[in-house]
Amino acid sequence: MNNTILENDYKPVSYSQTTLTELMIPAYANFGGKIHGGILLSLMDKVAYACASKHAGMYCVTVAVENVEFLAPVEVGDMVSMYASVNHVGNSSLVVGIRVIAENFKIGTVKHTNTSYFTMVAKDDSGNLSQVPGLLLENKEDARHFLEAIKHKEIRLQSKKDLKLAKTNINLELDTSLLKNERCKIIF
Repeated sequence: MNNTILENDYKPVSYSQTTLTELMIPAYANFGGKIHGGILLSLMDKVAYACASKHAGMYCVTVAVENVEFLAPVEVGDMVSMYASVNHVGNSSLVVGIRVIAENFKIGTVKHTNTSYFTMVAKDDSGNLSQVPGLLLENKEDARHFLEAIKHKEIRLQSKKDLKLAKTNINLELDTSLLKNERCKIIF
């Protein structure tokens, strides 16, 4: 058995790092004058696809988006840059971390608007799941991101189990007391 790493078997994080930068134009604004969250999500999906597909060397699709929380609004006229890198790979899956930065050249501000994680899977030409190359962790930051992705997965799976159990155990007659201090009214 040969223990040498073949070039196509592993690729470094730096190989597929991708940046997408776009000027936020008035057509992207909502009625409040800020950039639609959906526009930003669409751009994040594009950069996640580009990053994952470059690493995988094949078509990739989005299967999950995690941690979308807009920390600051994006304004018309801002230059938004999305920095994507593969943080983790499984057999056919890749977790792409995306950091979004908005710059306003007029007033000289730079703000971090959000960080999100896109889980992508690689597909072959027939649409079947396909194995992706492993990830070469070249520095401590790469290793930290890989480990964080493992922890995120563990927490997400446990949370899924907890939520399913909580939904299964709802007793409408007993649990309606939990609604007393909520902004709802029972009319049945």
